[in-house]
Amino acid sequence: MRNRRASSRARKTAGIAALAALVSLAFGLWRPKSALAGDAAPDWLRAVAQEKLPEYPKDTIAVVLLDEEQAVIKDNGDVESHVRRAFRILRPEGADRYRRVGVLFNNEMKISFLKAWTITANGSELSLKEKDAAERTVSSYEVFSDLREKIMEFPEAKPGSVVGYEYVQKQRPFTFDNVWSFQERVPVHRSRFVLQLPAGWEYSAQWANHSEQAPQELGNQYVWEVMDSPGIEIEPDMPPWPTIVGHMVIKYFPRDPAMRAKTIGTWNDIGTWYYSLIAPRRVVTPEIQKKVAELTASSPDLLGKIKALASYSQTQIRYAAIEVGIGGQQPHAAADVLAHGYGDCKDKATLLNTMLQVIGVEAYNVMISPYRGYVRKDFPMLMFGHSISAIRVPDGVPTQSLYATVDDPKLGKLLFFDPTDPYVPLGYLPSSEQDGYALVVSQGGGELVRAPLLPASTNRLLRTGTLNLSETGSLDGTVLETRWGGPAEMRRAQLIGTEPKLRAKVFEEFLGASLNNFTLTHASIGNLEQYDQTLTLNYSFVSTGYAKSAGNLLIVQPRVIGTKGWNILAGKPRKYPIEFQEATRQDDVFDITLPKGYVVDELPNPVKTECAYGSYRSEMKIDGNVLHYKRTYEITDVMVPAQKLDEVKEFFHQIAADEHASAILRRANP
Repeated sequence: MRNRRASSRARKTAGIAALAALVSLAFGLWRPKSALAGDAAPDWLRAVAQEKLPEYPKDTIAVVLLDEEQAVIKDNGDVESHVRRAFRILRPEGADRYRRVGVLFNNEMKISFLKAWTITANGSELSLKEKDAAERTVSSYEVFSDLREKIMEFPEAKPGSVVGYEYVQKQRPFTFDNVWSFQERVPVHRSRFVLQLPAGWEYSAQWANHSEQAPQELGNQYVWEVMDSPGIEIEPDMPPWPTIVGHMVIKYFPRDPAMRAKTIGTWNDIGTWYYSLIAPRRVVTPEIQKKVAELTASSPDLLGKIKALASYSQTQIRYAAIEVGIGGQQPHAAADVLAHGYGDCKDKATLLNTMLQVIGVEAYNVMISPYRGYVRKDFPMLMFGHSISAIRVPDGVPTQSLYATVDDPKLGKLLFFDPTDPYVPLGYLPSSEQDGYALVVSQGGGELVRAPLLPASTNRLLRTGTLNLSETGSLDGTVLETRWGGPAEMRRAQLIGTEPKLRAKVFEEFLGASLNNFTLTHASIGNLEQYDQTLTLNYSFVSTGYAKSAGNLLIVQPRVIGTKGWNILAGKPRKYPIEFQEATRQDDVFDITLPKGYVVDELPNPVKTECAYGSYRSEMKIDGNVLHYKRTYEITDVMVPAQKLDEVKEFFHQIAADEHASAILRRANP
């Protein structure tokens, strides 16, 4: 499934007359062949190169001078997009990033004009024509599509140069909608979007991450413009880019009722349209019946049968996508997916749902976005990009281990499952798909359902260590980690993706984040490929000089390994929210046997802190000659808005202080 995006820009003017002149200059007199003859840069590029710009920080690598699109909608629904973009390169890093341009095309989206130019710092003008462009496929080993890209590399793209390009793209879209993004990683001076509709057509628009602006209207043209958008600075653990960038989503509605099926009016409309693509693909064939019987023969109950079919679609159907034309949206026939042994997300979900039909379990295709917060409840639009399954849990099936369930008043108890993710078993849901809106598609249409945020108790890490401290300050011992849910998925993916002979390095990298001088002496892994079982990691190490000596004192940090106290909020103030990966509970329990002849002289105070998004508590105590350290870290909500960052900063500051707190041991008999 593919979301179609367009960068497009529109200009505000003081009055209709000025706007008419602007639009006529920018688009109404668009004559590529005559206006762009020879090597001379076009007037529009020369004009933007001369515009006075605001002051930017010294480390700004480039600025977008103009990002402009006119989307011309034809009576038959075809779209012709006229695009102009220009950049001023300010630093060498900007030359690295913006020295080339790529324009996408396929059988449904054709380029009828393409040209690019450079205006150097000394005023020289250089041009490239479409014949100078290289072409490449954007397919990969796991995705084949007819999508290709024309690439042009700007000559003399150096600091001080202005580079720009212009193209015309024609397409016949599957749905009548568009996304105009007007922010980038660098500042955007002028961003403009012009929508030109046939007589009698209508549109609706919604803004995100920017105040709403009404367009300037000129007959059947609607023009929006945003000036001087700041660049988006990438911050650690910020929400996904599509949920941060300023953008406007737009839908347009034809006057012909027969064409209205391509306009998404409601969520139910989307579901009805998508169900028409799915239904012919969910046909139970004798081959599917035979395979289901084979897979479920040894399962004693219905839940066991569901697990067997889910595991098959997840692990035995290789991920490979063939997306040509409507194939970017419509799944392949379930029988073909089974026969070939591969498919993409919508194929895997369709096969699973068809196989579940055989055992009498109802299941639905689900459209979902991997970007939490991208889909907005109040603006139905095809902005998902991923497909999973929702299994209607039959009465009598135990649900104690089926955490990714919601109770829907229309569809019943739904268990969300992603057969594409190779490491998340039935009952769980990948963290990026939690707590966002999903469209459950049934014969009755589409039902927008909020996917569950799995509770912290389902994503656990329990780390227990039995350690010994010597009088010279060396620390040695064994640690056992038990992981399930998200922490298991993360480490499992890392370990499976590492050659067996190199897996010790995974342990060493983790230990190296907490210990300076250490040697890994043993490491073993349990249940690595049993995804529905807890993952266990057992390792031993020796750390020389762990405790610091000061006369007859030893200074030791009881929190030996594992860090929770982020420095994410250190330095200059953040601009964007924090998004935790998932709700989780993580416990560390360390027993440190003290060296003979030493007693505890001083222990840090217990810590207990909390905020609206989590809690933390720790304690240390002495039992004979054993120092016992225990702590619990819990995150209960995943999105921290910018206005709450100070609260979270203090929360993590206290955690960091506890992690660096030391116990002081004194030699009892010097």
